[in-house]
Amino acid sequence: MYVLLVASAFNSLTQRVHAELRDHGHRVAVELALPDVALTDTVRRHDPDLVIAPMLRTALPEEVWAAYTCLVVHPGPVGDRGPSSLDHAVQDGETRWGVTVLQANAEMDAGDVWAAADCPVPPVGKSDLYRGEIADAALEAVLLAVERFASGTYVPQPQAGGRARPFLRQDDRRIDWAADGTERVLRVLRAADSQPGVRDHLLGGDWYLHGGHREDDLRGRPGELLATRAGAVCRATADGAVWIPELRAPAAGGPTAPRLPATLALGDRLPPLPEIPAPADGGPHRPAWSDIGYHEEGQTGFLSFSFPGGAMSTGHCRRLLDAYRTACTRPTTVLVLGGGRDFFSNGIHLGVIEAADDPAEESWANINAMDDLVEAVLSTTDRLVVSALGGNAAAGGVMLALAADEVWCRSGVVLNPHYRLMGLFGSEYWTYTLPRRVGSSLAVRLTSEALPLGASAAQRVGLVDRTVDCPPADFPRETECLAARLAALPATASRIAAKKAERELHEARRPLAAYRAAELARMRRTFFDPEAPYHALRRAFVRKEHPAVTPAHLARAAADRRGAGSGSGVTGLAVSDAASGPRSC
Repeated sequence: MYVLLVASAFNSLTQRVHAELRDHGHRVAVELALPDVALTDTVRRHDPDLVIAPMLRTALPEEVWAAYTCLVVHPGPVGDRGPSSLDHAVQDGETRWGVTVLQANAEMDAGDVWAAADCPVPPVGKSDLYRGEIADAALEAVLLAVERFASGTYVPQPQAGGRARPFLRQDDRRIDWAADGTERVLRVLRAADSQPGVRDHLLGGDWYLHGGHREDDLRGRPGELLATRAGAVCRATADGAVWIPELRAPAAGGPTAPRLPATLALGDRLPPLPEIPAPADGGPHRPAWSDIGYHEEGQTGFLSFSFPGGAMSTGHCRRLLDAYRTACTRPTTVLVLGGGRDFFSNGIHLGVIEAADDPAEESWANINAMDDLVEAVLSTTDRLVVSALGGNAAAGGVMLALAADEVWCRSGVVLNPHYRLMGLFGSEYWTYTLPRRVGSSLAVRLTSEALPLGASAAQRVGLVDRTVDCPPADFPRETECLAARLAALPATASRIAAKKAERELHEARRPLAAYRAAELARMRRTFFDPEAPYHALRRAFVRKEHPAVTPAHLARAAADRRGAGSGSGVTGLAVSDAASGPRSC
């Protein structure tokens, strides 16, 4: 079928629906519901078999839903209505929730039901839940609804009753630090972790607080700042304390300000506070929060990291590199990088770059710090390194994953192995690692088409070695079991020896430094050219500015790619192959 996705943004769920529908053989295009675009004319121009709205903040025009079957994905169980469904679920402490695929009509969220699926609600942030359990349930329901529509015989079921929940405003999210205990504070923070944040007053100014993690030991006067850790601030509640990783300044009538590490956002306002690192080697389920952690089980080391939004600033990269080097001093056979349930990495931190006094210099420092980290992984020859992606990855984050010997992905992961949409050629040694895995022609296509790939499609083309079919909460344990088996295999020792010989051969053919120099020469010209599109694209991204029209690569119908490219395991690339990436990035 020809399916048109209508969405307010090409967000994580829209990308996953796009990738999985293509994977099921459908032709798929996307149109964004933008303020100055006549959606009715746009849909008529496409004339699709089916319209699906995976994430839509506005109602579809009657001219659209009266002429085409339009299925709306609502992140709530059957009967739940309203624009803040998931926010309410997290803030109210629901333990189970669901997703409903319903037919658009004149009343918001009240149409006939084509499919529904439920899911657990773990104690995580709304955005993590949305990309994890909610996305899994949404895809289950969407695929069932599409199958039912294609059959031509299914009759959707009308909703009986239902409850319309109000929009969750800042007054509903307000934290009373003197009276609210840690549990409520965490629920409020988690319900607004990515958007819109929780408006609050701190150190003489107004801020939006983003994200929250429990602190079990520190105590103080409610509302008081107690300590810092890895850019986060610890703030006392009525009965405990929480870590707040990010803050955002109010827009004050201008464009949306970027979310920043809390200590960076506060700057000179921040009083002298102790920097308290997380306890070392606390195990995979340690109560103390940290964005980087390490533990061992037998011959396997696990270096976990989780940065808000998957963005890695210069400081993030340098701290993770230090932790990686320390992990490499341990007597392990296998080292697992990642393994958490949410984002693996999305590359350089555009928000920190935008907020810098000199964005060009910060861009340059950030990409070099990313390259240092990737080089360390590529140069590790005394053990096997596994990248374990429980969540999505994009741009330099995908290339960081490809530096490992094996890439494992949870089945619900979406990969965006390209840089073009940010006006960048890219670095992180992608001209070495990507063609080596998928072949030079497919590497060019992936980086120029700039479309998302689901985990199964990524495995078919050789980008990923293993997909793990499990719920998000189970991925860390599944990874540990698989890594333990890998470390125990008799063939692992010979693989490590062969890896060292292969790296030496590749280094003799063309040193890693040559790939880095060629990539960075392109990146430097872009960073320090004030007229380069990168600067405007970065600014629009961090300020959440809408494009004027749907980007052409999304509006163009993309067909199933299941038969395309086999280039898994291609090694020994010539210089011309590795350098043949898109010239217009």
